[in-house]
Amino acid sequence: MLPTITTVEVQEQAPRVAILPVGSYEQHGAHLPLITDTAIACIITRELATAHPVLPLSPISIACSHEHGTWPGTVSISARTLHAVITDIAQSLETSGIRKLVLVNAHGGNYVLSNIVQEANVTEARMGLFPQSHEWKRARQHAGLVSSSYDDMHAGEIETSILLHADPSLVRPGYETADHDGGERPFLLTQGMKAYTKTGVIGFPSYATAEKGKAVLASLVESFAEHLQALGE
Repeated sequence: MLPTITTVEVQEQAPRVAILPVGSYEQHGAHLPLITDTAIACIITRELATAHPVLPLSPISIACSHEHGTWPGTVSISARTLHAVITDIAQSLETSGIRKLVLVNAHGGNYVLSNIVQEANVTEARMGLFPQSHEWKRARQHAGLVSSSYDDMHAGEIETSILLHADPSLVRPGYETADHDGGERPFLLTQGMKAYTKTGVIGFPSYATAEKGKAVLASLVESFAEHLQALGE
């Protein structure tokens, strides 16, 4: 899932935009691995780099997963640290002439990314955040997903579908019976995920198929062109 481009190839291609996958290292129930969000961010990044003239970067694989913090294996860094790391990456890219960066985020808990992008764009459009909620919604509709983004929050239909398509070896047996409806979650930020699920799943992985995952990715690749336009590319 890591990019294998060489420095000579980057010099020849002279990309003006880099894309940085941002994931997490957190529980995803019994049927998906801790690297799920990082894997999905890398898969999306790979698809985007195949279709658009951008430089794919290696991922940030541990981010802000505090709502999952008491589950075994989950590891987080602070929002402050994530902010600093991305700011450093953007500054480093500038030394090689790449002044524009898109954050490809696959973990909903990385709220600070929105603030990072806002701060970077005060004087000019230099940074983007992808996919945004309307692009995920468009991808769900395009792929014919049964569940909604709210009901299918974690380890559900969309995440399982993407991995069934792109790397089925990551999906463990049992996803067909792992559905869980988390209902309303008014105090998720206060009480964390364990207040709404015992298994770690909030969603409907039983609806997942590789075909849906392929269609989701195709929709996201198409949507990404709008982000390049917004950055002046």
